[in-house]
Amino acid sequence: MKVTHKIETHTRAGEPVIRFTVENSFGATVEFTNWGARWITVSVPDANGALANVLVGYEELSDYLDDTYYMGATVGRFANRIARASLVINGKTCHLETNDGPNTNHGGYSGFHQKLWQWEELPDGVRFRLDSPDGEGGYPGNVCILAEYRFNEQNELLVRHRAETDCATYINMTNHAYFNLSGTDKKITEHWLQIPSHRILDTTSEFIPTGKRIRVEGTPFDFTVPKQIGKDLYEDNEQLRWNKGYNHYYILKDELSAERVQAAVLYDSQTGRKLIVQTDLPGVMLYTAGYYEKPDTAVCLETQFYPDTPSHPDFPSCLLRPGEVYEHHTLFSFKVAEK
Repeated sequence: MKVTHKIETHTRAGEPVIRFTVENSFGATVEFTNWGARWITVSVPDANGALANVLVGYEELSDYLDDTYYMGATVGRFANRIARASLVINGKTCHLETNDGPNTNHGGYSGFHQKLWQWEELPDGVRFRLDSPDGEGGYPGNVCILAEYRFNEQNELLVRHRAETDCATYINMTNHAYFNLSGTDKKITEHWLQIPSHRILDTTSEFIPTGKRIRVEGTPFDFTVPKQIGKDLYEDNEQLRWNKGYNHYYILKDELSAERVQAAVLYDSQTGRKLIVQTDLPGVMLYTAGYYEKPDTAVCLETQFYPDTPSHPDFPSCLLRPGEVYEHHTLFSFKVAEK
């Protein structure tokens, strides 16, 4: 395994923004940057052995400084939305940054995605560290965050998120990679997708969970059996209309456990590339990039806790207290299947 890095640009404050490259013995590579602890490329073979990058992003590292789509970013403190940009901990109301109408999304304006992280090279990857001070984004507690990426000879990337706090606070982290297994910017409507979940969260038009769980059987949201993403993507469905496609949370577990389960299988029959996602988190957010400048040209599979968890006592809790450790893993396995 070969790990290298080089400075490619600087923040507006003059701090170095670095590209990290990890290459295995078969020539497959993954790349990261300390700006937002982002995963920016993954070049893996197709059925003919041809390597191509299957992450959607930017050619120039400097373009990530102005990114508004969370491309490959480590998202926090809280991935997805919190209603009315407020939460209550031990009877105290915390007012968060409103960056999504009256709500907060992906940590607000102070989110992890636009921070310059400290870093450490590993024999097979990179470990990023961030200290988030008490009150940042409105969240309580001084929090120490780790985002770790480790690549192997089987073209598997393990993503580990870890956090500790000195005051009770909510933590919900995810990686926001955009996948297109064709290695191009063509639409992902012909990609095949399977998500072994029979329920999604019902949401309002502001993407806030109502608290209801909806059975997917007989609806456009059923991916329990593999189907092409485009099969029902443009159906005349209220949820699909206001989300501009899929932007829905699939429930994998009702109770939090350390067991790693399959979250999704994505397959491109044209190239033979397959992505298998496994996680110990309770669910996965399916997003078909309807709000991206090139809609439906990528798909996100964001493993995370339920959106708006602080507002719903019956959702699996992600409240982190002093002395506890938030640690969760997601494995992205890139395979080749027969075309």
